[in-house]
Parts: sequence; C-alpha cells; structure tokens
Amino acid sequence: MTEAIKINKPEPITSAKPKVVFDGTTDIKLSIEAIEAGKQVLITAFYSNGLLLMKELKAHLQKKFSNTTFQEQREFRAAYHKLSNLVLIEIAGNKLALKKAPFIGWLEELYPEKSDFLLTFPQVQGLNSSWEWYKNGISIPVLRNKLHPYYGTYFPTRFDHLAQFDQWLKRYTGPKKTAIDIGVGSGILALQMVQYGFQKVFGTDSNPNAIVGLKAFMGDTKLSRKIELDLGHLFGKWEKQTELIVFNPPWLPASNAVENLDTGIYYNEMLFPEFFAAAKKRLLPDGKLLLLFSNLAQITELTKEHPIEKELAEGCRFQLARCFKKSVKPASKKTKRDQNWRTDEVVELWELTQKEA
Repeated sequence: MTEAIKINKPEPITSAKPKVVFDGTTDIKLSIEAIEAGKQVLITAFYSNGLLLMKELKAHLQKKFSNTTFQEQREFRAAYHKLSNLVLIEIAGNKLALKKAPFIGWLEELYPEKSDFLLTFPQVQGLNSSWEWYKNGISIPVLRNKLHPYYGTYFPTRFDHLAQFDQWLKRYTGPKKTAIDIGVGSGILALQMVQYGFQKVFGTDSNPNAIVGLKAFMGDTKLSRKIELDLGHLFGKWEKQTELIVFNPPWLPASNAVENLDTGIYYNEMLFPEFFAAAKKRLLPDGKLLLLFSNLAQITELTKEHPIEKELAEGCRFQLARCFKKSVKPASKKTKRDQNWRTDEVVELWELTQKEA
C-alpha cells in the first residue's frame, strides 16, 4: 500500500538555469533588487553563498516590517517566503552542485527517477534540516525512544501539551481496547497511548508523508500491529465506534493572506464542525473525546472565537467533563521573534463526553 501513496515533496524545476547568478562576489544589493523585481537568482560556487544571500535578504525585509505584533510577524514571514523562493540551487546526480554543500539523503530517496534539476534555496534548507532530524532522531520527553520524523511530517518543538496528555493517560481508568488518533502526524499521541496499554490505535492523516513515514518507522515490529494507519480526511475509513478519540488540531485559524496553507498549523472554518459531527457517530456512549488545544489564536487577536467552546455552546452533541489548562514555558532565549504574548498562553486539554438526552 505504501508504494501506491504519492509523497508530497518539492516540485523539481526543470526550466533553464537563471541568467542572474550569485557567487559571493556579486553585489548583494543588486541581487536583492533583482529578486524584488521577480527575477530568479542561481547560487553558484559555495553553499555558504546561499546562506549569505538569505541572511541579507532577511535583514533587508526586517527594515520594512516593524515585526512587533504577531500579525506583523506573519506578514514578514509571507514576504520572506515569497522572495526567498526566487533563489535557486542546482542539483546534479542527486547532490547539491555546490562546494562544501551538505549531503541530503532525501535527494536520492524522494527523486529516484530524476537526478538533475533545480530547487529553491528554502526548499533545500528544509530538506537538509529534515534529513538531519530523520537521521539523528529527536528526543521527545514523553516517549521512550527517539522519533525519526519523515520528510514533510509535522512534529512538535514544544511539549507542554504532550506532558498534559501524558498526565491524563496516567490517570485514565477506562477501557483500552481501541482509540482513534486524528491527524496522527509523526505518531507521538498514538505511541503514548500504546505505552499506556491501549491494545489498538487507529491513526489517520491527510498528509501522505505522515502515513508513509510512520509505516516505515514501525516496520514489522509489534508497533505495526498495535497502530493501524489510514490516509484520509479526519476519520478516514474508520467507521466503528471507539472508547477514546484524540485530536490535536491546528491552533490557528487560516486567513486569506496565508499562502501554501499548512494544515498542521492552520485550520479552515469547516474543520471543527466536520470533526464534531463525525466524532458524534464514532464515539461509544460512555466514550471520551479529547482535544489538545491552546488559546494562542485569542491572545494574538487572530480571532475571538474558540472552536471548542462554540461547539459546547451550540453543537448539542457533547458536554464538558473536564478541562485542564497549563501555562506554557517561556520562549527560548535563542528565539529572535518578539513573543511577549507567550506569557499569557495556556495549553488546554478538553475532555468531552456524549451529551445526555
């Protein structure tokens, strides 16, 4: 089945190489002007030349954006994303055609039938970081073993909500025959449930990379018999009722200004109504519905509406059993963005049950 799934990956650029090049001796100001005029720029000679141009482009844009509010940070990232993707790198023989460039195993694994093409510099940076995470593994505080996230698969860099879920699982005394993990991603919540004795976890994701990556991670181990996966929206093919449904949805509402919508971070207006309607049919009468969420959208003033509170007030499907809230840890001192709003952020674990008739 895995072979039949089409993986998400950067689309190779097979057009002619850009005439404008940046080789480290090129005037940086002129190169940035070319990029702002919509021209593609090819990095040549050393890989570090690309890093230099990215650094200077970011500094140039930071002068145009005050970058103090969450919305301004969003606008800055959108502008940087648009312009930085005009900077290209040549791939030859599934390797970066630059001196002192990193080895990226994904170039062979994801492009077995194409060895020579172009990619944007940010795409190459993403592939490089992903390869390091995949190769070396990532320690997740709530898991016994390292995680090796597949390319293009969401994994958390903050763990407050995972610790919250771990505490809930420790206290859970209900049946552990089956559970459903919606948006399984790199598999952390599913793996937590298996650690706490759930016999079978059904995981779904609309991202093919998550399904392919988690299947490869589990291989033929016992985990592959305890966690069953399906590529699909929300509940996918799972129709049977279960005693526990877990959903760690995106925490921010999408806006029309967001390009290349990342469904791991942003949710559209139909996600929660569709989820709650489907969950109603699949939760056993005495089952529990768990959502891991945050007040991030409210404190950054992206919206006043809280989708779970709205469902409880208007949905007539579920009732609140318990809600646990926990203040998040301060942002890393290495973080350059202004994140003063994080002092007010809390992660939330909502435990819902079927509404009594």
